[in-house]
Amino acid sequence: MAWFLRKTKNIAESQQREMPDGLWTKCPQCSAVLYRKELEEHAYTCSSCSQHFRIGSTKYASLLFDAGTWQETDRHIRSADPLDFVDTRPYKARLKEAYAKSDLPDAVTTGTGSIEGIPVSFGCMNFGFVGGSMGSVVGEKFVRAGRRALEQRMPFIFISASGGARMQEAALSLMQMAKTSAFLSELAEAGLPYISILTDPTTGGVSASYAMLGDVIIAEPKALIGFAGPRVIEQTIRKKLPEGFQRSEFLLEHGFVDMVVHRSDLKATLARVLRHLGGSVHA
Repeated sequence: MAWFLRKTKNIAESQQREMPDGLWTKCPQCSAVLYRKELEEHAYTCSSCSQHFRIGSTKYASLLFDAGTWQETDRHIRSADPLDFVDTRPYKARLKEAYAKSDLPDAVTTGTGSIEGIPVSFGCMNFGFVGGSMGSVVGEKFVRAGRRALEQRMPFIFISASGGARMQEAALSLMQMAKTSAFLSELAEAGLPYISILTDPTTGGVSASYAMLGDVIIAEPKALIGFAGPRVIEQTIRKKLPEGFQRSEFLLEHGFVDMVVHRSDLKATLARVLRHLGGSVHA
């Protein structure tokens, strides 16, 4: 019996060693162990508790756009450092590290594609690049993507995921709030729809500008959405906040967003909204 147990143990250890790394991941909400392939099939959401994992523009593009229609634009635009900003590290060093880690041009990716045959101009923030912070490049690419929608008479869809303004660009970052908001008034005057999608987290200057200015505002479930964080608010007002404060469902209940949509239903929902608004696109 001892011989049999030793052999069984050796076989198990051998199989464990042969198991490739990265096949499994743990849900941060319910701690369920998820097979990565299954996670992808569920649109990067937990099959046990529906927790939405944070994903970037590449994965959103693959989930939302018809095969072969996605084309990235303005990838060459890069952040400068006009203030020669240094905190604990130089801003240039932070940017260099972010480029190397993420293989992204900045905290936003823009492009065009089709959703169930409907052409759109699209932008998506990348939280993995300096916390999805809004710098000059984010504002510039947002406006360029919007102008592309204006010129080609297309709807404009933008996905937000941000910790707020990029402090290393100081006032230049804050100016993007006015720049993007002013442009959206042009889009509205032209009768073109702007759909804003809020994901976890959408905070700071982004939530105080273009994220909350959509003709239709869609949020993913349980996303943190607000200007200041809950802890800062509690410390300021010295009161305990309501349960679920600043989460998607709370904002829906209080009229700040139009709908909360599971990521696996997002493409179909967008197509339905776009068809409903289609008359204004071609007018």
